Amino acid sequence: MIDYPRRGGPTVLRILLGAQLRRLREECGISTEQAGYEIRGSHSKISRMELGRVGFKTRDVADLLTLYGVTDPAEREQMLELAKEANTPGWWHRYGDVLPNWFEAYLGLEEAASLLRSYELQFVPGLLQTEDYARAVVRLGFPDASEEEVERRVWVRTTRQERFTAPSAPTLWAVVDEAVVRRPLGGRDVMRRQLQHLMEMSELPNVTLQIVPFGAGGHAAAGGPFTILRFAEPGLSDVVYLEQLTSALYLDKPTDVDTYMRAMNNLCITAARPDDTGGLLSGVLADL
Repeated sequence: MIDYPRRGGPTVLRILLGAQLRRLREECGISTEQAGYEIRGSHSKISRMELGRVGFKTRDVADLLTLYGVTDPAEREQMLELAKEANTPGWWHRYGDVLPNWFEAYLGLEEAASLLRSYELQFVPGLLQTEDYARAVVRLGFPDASEEEVERRVWVRTTRQERFTAPSAPTLWAVVDEAVVRRPLGGRDVMRRQLQHLMEMSELPNVTLQIVPFGAGGHAAAGGPFTILRFAEPGLSDVVYLEQLTSALYLDKPTDVDTYMRAMNNLCITAARPDDTGGLLSGVLADL
């Protein structure tokens, strides 16, 4: 855990540290109530800490390590240092005025993920949007936003995209409904450039794009868009991200993840083959 690359900011570090504290507590047979009492808190606070949902006070971590019998100075120092790093803001913190807290958590997970699998049925996935298309999406969702706010939101999106064309880039596998590439969001010129960008991105070795044609009828993910994030670090389980208008759900229970993974696999079978994506996009471009 200590040697894990510090990519993903505080979100991932909190999850890793929380998982380690949970393992230590369970090995000692100590209840969350007992642990909470030790740090002058409640069992729910311990649960939030172990899930990485809150920041860590160095004093709390030190008291828990003592309770769990961790006395080796070097091990304690490593854990306490990790607790301090887990409270360090990520790069997106400076955009907190336009980002809700629930989305900041996602950004940390996205930055740490080695594989992202997403399904969209209304918009081009954010990681594959051009700047002009992203502006159109932002204005649609925030019609009263100032130009400055729109640009700050677009900047966050383009900053997120940089990882996918950099060395050691993660893998992105996106499946989109045909309506996504046929809806001329932002106007025909914007959409033309967006479709051309999708064709270019789909040629990258770490990006796979599939389109579910109208002719496929109903399919397993009729409930809405979702993203599955997978991490190289064994201490992190897969996470399913479901975004709503004013909040988001993060699912990491194996039964939930398995359900969405089956839906994603079925979508990939239902969709046109990745090799056909370029031809399909060319056809849509010709129709514009």
